[in-house]
Amino acid sequence: MKKITAGVDEVGRGSLVGPVYAAAVVFKNKINKKKIRDSKKLTKEKRDNLEKYIKKNSIWSIGSASLEEIEKLNILNASLLAMKRCIKKLKIKPTLTFIDGNKLPTISGYKLKSMIKGDQKISEISAASIIAKVTRDRIITKMSKNFKRYAWAKNAGYGTKEHIEAIKKFGVTKHHRKNFNPVHNILSPK
Repeated sequence: MKKITAGVDEVGRGSLVGPVYAAAVVFKNKINKKKIRDSKKLTKEKRDNLEKYIKKNSIWSIGSASLEEIEKLNILNASLLAMKRCIKKLKIKPTLTFIDGNKLPTISGYKLKSMIKGDQKISEISAASIIAKVTRDRIITKMSKNFKRYAWAKNAGYGTKEHIEAIKKFGVTKHHRKNFNPVHNILSPK
């Protein structure tokens, strides 16, 4: 039996807004692994180009967990849920799935292995990080059109100084994670 390796990574755990996304990737034979790097080490333009290349040369899927799920389950469990969803959505069942980080989602019948800094060590995880990041960034940029004051198109919803100042000045939106510091602290000052 041919060994089928998948890589999984999530993006958006530390953001103050929106859903968390995960992607799963299984390479087709033709892909050039040397081209693929951890998404955090690439420019936006390079990520966008690589995302197209990866999608064309792999079997991939996306999973997400909503803002409501993040607030109900907590960010770790919501991230694991997004990972579980993308793994189950793959059109092919991997014989081994590498997951970035030190926690694993619970999925019976799948062999999963966690890998700290996996996005720097395993190209399938790097590819998954690129797809997840590009996908989430597109969603947040689209959301930001109605919330320009918060500069989400630039900060992807992360707690930059500019974003925190905008929350203090204009308040919390329906897209903010209310149980995340500093959003929670702004809503419930001591």
